[in-house]
Amino acid sequence: MKKLLKKGFFSIAILLVILAVLNYDLLVYGIEQAKGQLKIIREAQPVEEVLRDPSFPDSLKANLRLIDDIKRFAFDSLGINPSENYSTVYDQQGRELMFVVTACEPFELKPKKWKFPIIGTFSYKGFFNEERANALALELAAEGYDTNVRTAGGWSTLGWLTDPILSNMLAQDEAGFAELIIHELTHGTLFVKDSVKFNENLATFVGVKGTERYLRAQYGENSEILRQYRQKWEDRKILANHILHGAMYLDSLYKAMKDIKDIGTKKKMKAAAIKKIIMTIDTLNLADTKKYVDFYLDYKPNNTFFMSYLRYRGDYDLLEKELQEKYGNDIRRLMEDYKTKYPSL
Repeated sequence: MKKLLKKGFFSIAILLVILAVLNYDLLVYGIEQAKGQLKIIREAQPVEEVLRDPSFPDSLKANLRLIDDIKRFAFDSLGINPSENYSTVYDQQGRELMFVVTACEPFELKPKKWKFPIIGTFSYKGFFNEERANALALELAAEGYDTNVRTAGGWSTLGWLTDPILSNMLAQDEAGFAELIIHELTHGTLFVKDSVKFNENLATFVGVKGTERYLRAQYGENSEILRQYRQKWEDRKILANHILHGAMYLDSLYKAMKDIKDIGTKKKMKAAAIKKIIMTIDTLNLADTKKYVDFYLDYKPNNTFFMSYLRYRGDYDLLEKELQEKYGNDIRRLMEDYKTKYPSL
């Protein structure tokens, strides 16, 4: 019997070694991510302590004083699951902390995907190390992908750990801070495996709609802060619809280009199409057109840019319609139904 047990343990050990060798890169990545996340959680301080700390900037404390009200509203009125998330603060000391890599086929709006154990497939890959993020982006670009590296504005461990507020999140105005917190709390409430587009669109939708309701409850229907938020969101919505229509235009172009063999010709056609989409932003009826036109003078988007809009905003209008027609404009009802309907991680 002992010989059989020893043989069994030995076989399992050999199997684990083989799996580790075959998945070495994934294993190293997982260890690095775990170390980064645990460092943040371990070094985070309770909100109350940070508020009493004279060395912590007063300009960042204003939003900290609002966190309990925002969370309470999200739990009571939006169907967000109660949690201890965002009851601590990690001081980034002005440094960027997380870097997100996305990649897309050069002549197709098809994102590269990464598969991870348990949590499933994602169309982005996060790092706590900027050099490793840039190295992956360069590697993918050498393979022909369109790539992008961006910093992450928020962070959620999907309810598995107690997420802290990152100090850079506090630099936003009250409305932006509330939207970000509600967005991330939505991820911690409902995150469907292998459904990044659904998850990000839902979090964006609940974040925006929830923030509008939060501001109305706090300051009233006729408040200036609510008016400004609605105006800002209206600009974002008009721009998003323009970019999403541009994505449809690109998709049609790429399909029409499939029989073209010359890569140089395809690149010129693609560049001209993207330039047309971006250059017509100044024709949009925006309250602050100059802000967006000036931004795109320097920023030169590729396919990852259009994929990000599809990922975060592509289903916004569908969710809006469903909220109105099926749930009587009640976000709590929508969220409670979704939690029943969709299995969450």
